[in-house]
Amino acid sequence: MTSSPLTGPRDLVEAAGHPHGGGNMKPHYDERLANEDLAPLRKQKWSSYNIFAFWMSDVHSVGGYVTAGSLFALGLQSWQVFVALIAGIVIVQVFANMVAKPSQKTGVPYPVINRAVFGIRGANIPAIIRGLIAIAWYGVQTFLAAESLNIIFLKFIPGSAALLDVSFAGLSALGWISYAILWVAQFLLFWNGMEVIRRFIDWAGPAVYVVMIILAVYLVSQAGVQNISFTLSTTQLDFWASIPVMFAAIALVVSYFSGPMLNFGDFARYGKSFAAVKKGNFWGLPINFMFFSLLTVITASATVPVFGSLITDPIKTVEQIDTPFAILLGGLTFVTATVGINIVANFISPAFDFSNVAPKKISWRAGGMIAAVGSTFLMPWNWYSNADAIHYSLGVLGALIGPLFGILIAGYYIAARQRVKVDAMFTMDTAGPYWYRNGFNPNAVKAVIAAGVPTVAIAIFPKLFADLGLFNVAAISDYSWFIGCGLGYVLFLLFEWLDPRIPTFEGETEGISDGTVETVGAPEERDVPVLAPSTPDTTAAAPVSGAVLAQSAPDAASSVPGARPATSAGTPREALA
Repeated sequence: MTSSPLTGPRDLVEAAGHPHGGGNMKPHYDERLANEDLAPLRKQKWSSYNIFAFWMSDVHSVGGYVTAGSLFALGLQSWQVFVALIAGIVIVQVFANMVAKPSQKTGVPYPVINRAVFGIRGANIPAIIRGLIAIAWYGVQTFLAAESLNIIFLKFIPGSAALLDVSFAGLSALGWISYAILWVAQFLLFWNGMEVIRRFIDWAGPAVYVVMIILAVYLVSQAGVQNISFTLSTTQLDFWASIPVMFAAIALVVSYFSGPMLNFGDFARYGKSFAAVKKGNFWGLPINFMFFSLLTVITASATVPVFGSLITDPIKTVEQIDTPFAILLGGLTFVTATVGINIVANFISPAFDFSNVAPKKISWRAGGMIAAVGSTFLMPWNWYSNADAIHYSLGVLGALIGPLFGILIAGYYIAARQRVKVDAMFTMDTAGPYWYRNGFNPNAVKAVIAAGVPTVAIAIFPKLFADLGLFNVAAISDYSWFIGCGLGYVLFLLFEWLDPRIPTFEGETEGISDGTVETVGAPEERDVPVLAPSTPDTTAAAPVSGAVLAQSAPDAASSVPGARPATSAGTPREALA
């Protein structure tokens, strides 16, 4: 008689300090579609604070600081800026809630839930698009964090300045050292799994707040409260001239968060309930963003009387203080902030995306490493400063974020009526409900193309025409995300109306995740998916419906959702660039 082994591969991995993905791998799941990172979670444990901390990590970055500060330099009155901020961030909150629900209810990440809309194989289309964008911006963010680390080296190790004279592949030796340190640090954080990442972002967001409050208090004490202004612009627009600028400011806010919005399902799946996710979004978006924006403008405003010029880059502000403690504390803090946003915006999501392509061969960790290694080979330090390179390459992919968002929302809320057969997303059975045509939903593919082509054109050609001196209609590019999202939403529903493909499983209850069923009194840890009850639930919430707005990204770095520009904006037009 033989006994079963006491340990298995998963146990050995856990013993080495690397917890597995936590997914419920059922015996009948096809190994070509599932691994423990992609399968529905066994337990969902994240609280509203964890979601709140996620948004803190996303907001509290150098790019977030510059973006918020730039809105106050557009020539608008203070109340107009705050209206634009509130309107923009509330739109982000609504969209984040919408993209969160399908993943939280089913316990699966973004690329998997797309199998119900795009088809078992077709889901790789949005996954690959999203993954390619994240690879590029992962490298950019690591490079920007390395630039902050360079300042610390130069201040505390003066001899390191000699390393600036030695370069390889366009980056100085000191730059390579800082980049390698940050690359390895992020690798170690990611490799230890989502629980370690959760604990990191729980700490990182508040830590940045503490330092920013200290920085604001110090600068205000030096400048004098009477010298603090909530309008950073030297010119003021009249009321009618300010209206289009307000709308552009709203679009800028939504555009800045469009990447994390699309990625949010990868994190919302861990939420213990949808109510907890919504609560975390409320505190993490409108409340947190408004407080952060106030802190930003107070700090930036104080730089004028203290240093003689407006500084909207917090790293440069800390550098101007020129005291060892301030540079060390500020530099490390903003490095931490950049690492935090890089992990949540550009590392975790492509890990799921690439794992989704070949789950048997590519684990979540392997997918993340593809993104990390690939980002280095792209050498972002050579092209990040080239606005045209960003606009005409990543701008094409970034313009597709809007259509992908609109198609997912239309597919889940309207076509599927929030009803998903979870196990069916993990079978290659040609008779399965999500096989559609050879694994692709033709309606979703057609919608991506039909919405993507004009959206890419809107994002690319206005700048091209202006660069050629023909005519300037660049303002329309600010709204490419909104246009793309709206087109994707409407066109997908049109194609589904003409040739219905997505099943609603009317009358079925077994194995169905029903997003219209509210889970009352959910425990701290609960099994997923939430299945529809066998008897009608009279308290069920009505399905979400209604058209979805779409959004844009302005020029260059800001034109790519998920991008986090880290340089100050000078003129109002540059502020939206």
